[in-house]
Amino acid sequence: MTFTLVEPYQWQEEIKKSRFLVRSAPVTTTEQAQQFIQANSDATANHNCWAWKIGQQYRFSDDGEPSGTAGRPILSAIEGQQIDEVVVLVIRWFGGIKLGAGGLIRAYGGCAAHCLQSAPLKPIILRQHYQFSCHYHEWPILENRLRDFDVIIDEQIFGTLGPAIKMAIPTEEAKLFQETLVNLTKGRESLTILDK
Repeated sequence: MTFTLVEPYQWQEEIKKSRFLVRSAPVTTTEQAQQFIQANSDATANHNCWAWKIGQQYRFSDDGEPSGTAGRPILSAIEGQQIDEVVVLVIRWFGGIKLGAGGLIRAYGGCAAHCLQSAPLKPIILRQHYQFSCHYHEWPILENRLRDFDVIIDEQIFGTLGPAIKMAIPTEEAKLFQETLVNLTKGRESLTILDK
């Protein structure tokens, strides 16, 4: 199962006199991720390194640290915690002791991982969009059953024979709801998948 943050979360840690401040937040678009980075970067810090992941899209930045020692470890921490739809910004104030490439990788990846492990998380529920129709006498029963399936109704159109419903249902529950719909309408109706 994949998770995301419930709300923005911060973590602070000191490693060999360098101060690391991690700021993280849930995001659903690349624009939100970039806006978060811009709004939360600190110009007084030596480095503002970051990574974000939204589905199959991701980006990261070392912001002046040696290549591969900051952004990639932050992204690895995100993936290692099975988190998606998130942006993580690690701000570093240099404390005078060089950490070396291995030390930087451990510091950036470790701070990001500690932040994500401590943050309140919620599961990401994958939903597919469907539509179906039914007669008016069937609708009260179906409407009640929709609550059992954690359905989000996108649109209801009430026609002459009955309602036409467009909805989003958790992917793993679609088959069971399909069986319920077919049984209730005696095979007359079934779910039609819609494009996302």
